[in-house]
Amino acid sequence: QVQLVESGGGLVQPGGSLRLSCAASGMTFSRYAMAWARQAPGKQRELVARITSGGSTNYADSVKGRFTISRDNAKNTVYLQMNSLKPEDTAVYYCNAGDRSRGLDYWGQGTQVTVSS
Repeated sequence: QVQLVESGGGLVQPGGSLRLSCAASGMTFSRYAMAWARQAPGKQRELVARITSGGSTNYADSVKGRFTISRDNAKNTVYLQMNSLKPEDTAVYYCNAGDRSRGLDYWGQGTQVTVSS
């Protein structure tokens, strides 16, 4: 019954911005660390950003200073604000919820982000 549903992907020009959303259901959202990962063609899935249940954040070096992860526990939603987008950011972006202490790990279906002129 746990579901993660991403939205907000699309086509954007280099230098533009997008905000991705991930709506969670069937779980106690506030207890989970949330993350965004991406996978480009021919590459392995890469962790982009993570936010703990306490609000601490981590970012991949490739997006640091450009992307911001946040969460709204009242709405059971995690966001990824993506600014100064580059063609290299083109990928399918996936939402992840994890509770390592319980061995729980869930993934959304992904949303396509394409950065191109």
